[in-house]
Amino acid sequence: MREPALPENEDERLRTLHALELLGSGPDERFDRATRIAQRLFDVPMALVTLVDDQEQAFKSCIGLDESGTARSVSFCGHALLDDAALVVPDTHEDDRFHDNPLVVGEPGIRFYAGYPLRAPNGHRLGTLCILDHRPRSLAPEDLDLLKDLTAMVEQEIRAIYMATRDEMTDLPNRRGFRQLARKELELCARGRLPAALVFMDLDAFKPINDRYGHAQGDRALKVFARQMREAFRSSDVLGRLGGDEFVALLTQTDEKAAHAAVTERFRPALNAYLEHVGFAHAIGFSCGIVEFDPDRNPALDELMEEGDALMYQYKGRKHR
Repeated sequence: MREPALPENEDERLRTLHALELLGSGPDERFDRATRIAQRLFDVPMALVTLVDDQEQAFKSCIGLDESGTARSVSFCGHALLDDAALVVPDTHEDDRFHDNPLVVGEPGIRFYAGYPLRAPNGHRLGTLCILDHRPRSLAPEDLDLLKDLTAMVEQEIRAIYMATRDEMTDLPNRRGFRQLARKELELCARGRLPAALVFMDLDAFKPINDRYGHAQGDRALKVFARQMREAFRSSDVLGRLGGDEFVALLTQTDEKAAHAAVTERFRPALNAYLEHVGFAHAIGFSCGIVEFDPDRNPALDELMEEGDALMYQYKGRKHR
């Protein structure tokens, strides 16, 4: 048996999956419709919508199986994540990847598998819509087209959930999306006794930008700020726009001193250099408050955000004395 490899963007993929909060949320009629249709169309005993987490594969919708998921290491869908095309296994007994897989030699006795990866709007593959059979079989090209169409139906539902956690203007997580992601990261930090730092940021004199240059220029400033956040901070950091001109970043495995360096030595110079390079009409200044997460004390996210907000306003007040 060959265990599935990890996608190159695994950390970002998992972050997208966790932000949707689909794992552990129980059955959902939106996805059950797709598996019912797939079972009838293809006359198969099993049809699934799967979500592939770091160690487990969860069944978000399941027809024909009693289990709620499997280990990722034995999953077929873990292999399907690695490509945008369908993974079709006409006969598992003839495939070196699966012939001795526990799901093949034992229950449920999979002989045929076909699945398309489910993509979030940002392109990350989260799981699959797949059909399975106890007997070998093949799919005609028109059958694959039907399976792809059903997959697109499921992706539309995922898109609706995804958009509820994104800020449409900047494409950063919104307040809700940030809180979902940040809570997950802080749980991991507390469990592993790892430091983290929250950076609460607010643009300086944003209202005068709108008043002098117009709201369209104000929107451009917000987009530029968000873009440079993505460029300057690490992919493992959790970023968000809380609303208005307030932004936030949770830097994991980072203490307060390192967080200050990330802001003053990476982000602020990168932002200013970009504004100069593109000839932006005005400067974009910002104030920030940085608070360190103590895994021993394990404060709630709301407490960290309130403290970061207060420190940011203290900093802003000192700048304008």
